[in-house]
Amino acid sequence: MALGYHRAARADMAGASGGSFCGKMKNRTEFHGAKVALFVGDDLVVYLRDDKPGIPWPGWWDFPGGGREGEETPQETVIRETWEEFALTLQPSDLVYAKPYDPAPDKRVWFFAARLPRDRAREIRFGDEGQQWALWSQQRFLGDPRAVPVLKDRLIHYLFEK
Repeated sequence: MALGYHRAARADMAGASGGSFCGKMKNRTEFHGAKVALFVGDDLVVYLRDDKPGIPWPGWWDFPGGGREGEETPQETVIRETWEEFALTLQPSDLVYAKPYDPAPDKRVWFFAARLPRDRAREIRFGDEGQQWALWSQQRFLGDPRAVPVLKDRLIHYLFEK
């Protein structure tokens, strides 16, 4: 499956020599973090965030992802975070969609979609962040009143742009 991406993301996603996204994504602008709508078969990997004061969206259903470390690219961030949170190894070729968002003037974040075969669900080992994980249909996530609202919007963008 070819990678879909928003046209405005081309400069950020191209390699230094103008190469393809997969395996060559370079950061040309600063960014804060990355999230991924991770489909395992037809279902999304979601987790219930910790219910602690001081964290964004405590006790809400979320997608894998998190903050940038060091000089990571957006792609490297989401691959690392998925490993840390679910012990799933994503390959750059698993990422089928990427789009930057600017929720504030000084804050860029990336949203990805990735697809894995259904049998990869048996590899999931939940990390130490969050209360529990689940595999949900996209309809269930979009309809759940405690799913992070901005991620619902970004999932809808992906579904309509793919």
